[in-house]
Amino acid sequence: MNRTLAAVLATAVSTLGVLPAATARPADPPTPVVTTDNETPVLYDDDAGGNASGDDPAIWVHLGDSSRSIVIVTAKEGGLRVYDLESNELQSLSATPAPRADGVDGRYNNVDIAYDLRLGGERVDVAVVSDRYNDQLRFFVIDSAGADAATPLREVTAPEQAFLFNPDRVAVDEEHTAYGVAIWQPGDGSTYAAVTQEGTTMIATARIVARHGALAYTNVRRLEMPGSFALPDGTTWVPCEEPGIGPQLEGSAVDQRRGMLYAAQEDVGVWRVPLPLGRGEPKLIDRVADFGIHDVFNLDTEECDPVDPDATGFGGPNLVADAEGVDVYYASGRTGYVVVSSQGDDRFAVYSTVGTNRSLGTFKVAGVGVDDINGSDGLAITNRVVGDYRQGLLVTHDEPESGPGVDPDRDPTNFSYVDWGQVALALHLKVSTNAANDPRLG
Repeated sequence: MNRTLAAVLATAVSTLGVLPAATARPADPPTPVVTTDNETPVLYDDDAGGNASGDDPAIWVHLGDSSRSIVIVTAKEGGLRVYDLESNELQSLSATPAPRADGVDGRYNNVDIAYDLRLGGERVDVAVVSDRYNDQLRFFVIDSAGADAATPLREVTAPEQAFLFNPDRVAVDEEHTAYGVAIWQPGDGSTYAAVTQEGTTMIATARIVARHGALAYTNVRRLEMPGSFALPDGTTWVPCEEPGIGPQLEGSAVDQRRGMLYAAQEDVGVWRVPLPLGRGEPKLIDRVADFGIHDVFNLDTEECDPVDPDATGFGGPNLVADAEGVDVYYASGRTGYVVVSSQGDDRFAVYSTVGTNRSLGTFKVAGVGVDDINGSDGLAITNRVVGDYRQGLLVTHDEPESGPGVDPDRDPTNFSYVDWGQVALALHLKVSTNAANDPRLG
């Protein structure tokens, strides 16, 4: 199904609520700082196997022995990496060609975990990965031994999967392809992937199914999100992008309890989108600080220049573009939190999953014996006990990695592990009792 959101909404203002006129705000209080001393080995963009640039993590929880849980990350043309809870590398998988007659080497962008799928008479957990160069999903079964397995991941992608957003290989090569990915498991035995498209405002969902001992997807539905916004001053704002590019979404996560997709539109803000697509109207729950500032793209510098350098945006104080990684933490009772990386100022914003998604504050991550977190792209959270992380774990991308001995000229990236208990203490948040026995709620 292909629905244009603009046809549903009379104006963007009806989605956003009433935008207040821009006014000067009092100085914000200091941002709380939490710490980490655990980070993965550095990835460089010129590593063997291509552009091994880190992007997005996922946490797989071993419910029988949490110390055997693993972290899976994407490294773009460099494929996938698997780490244990001490951030030691367990496995490196190259971005092999997709199993299609016209398949090319992959570019693995985002990853999420689907739990308890039926495959070949067994129940398995699966890492689901977006492949930008083939505009499709790739599937990797997770060995039940977790960190103790010799090879924790094994690909089980069915051959000849259709492109998610494009009609043919020629269109795929324009690279407006599968980008962000989030798993939705509504509790009826079905599993879906919600996927964003690079360079456009499109979101799609696809049902994951078993096919001849492999995993495939079907029933693709699409929803076009807004790309322009009515402002209180009577103007229409279109976020500045390079020619041919729309205000894209990438980071996303599903609140499994409520069937809500949270998706970050990088230059706009964070959306709450009811699932299945079309069930209700999306709501923009927060806006980046520069929301509404008119810019023009400079072809010479390939940057956006403000029309009025003194203009003030209509956005809030929590996010500085790009809004990037998104995930959900499930606390005790029905309390939950949406966490979003504010890439432009190295912070993380936290919102309630209930009611109007009110802001609960922001925090930063400082390194102890490792570098601070900068420019976070993807992030992942679990509320489960995992090893020494008794109240849950946050794993976040870090770019540039700037620790000792790192070569800054080679685009260094990596991932850091943060004790969620520190975040909860800093922002006075509830934590999980880990009473739930469903790993999707973690």
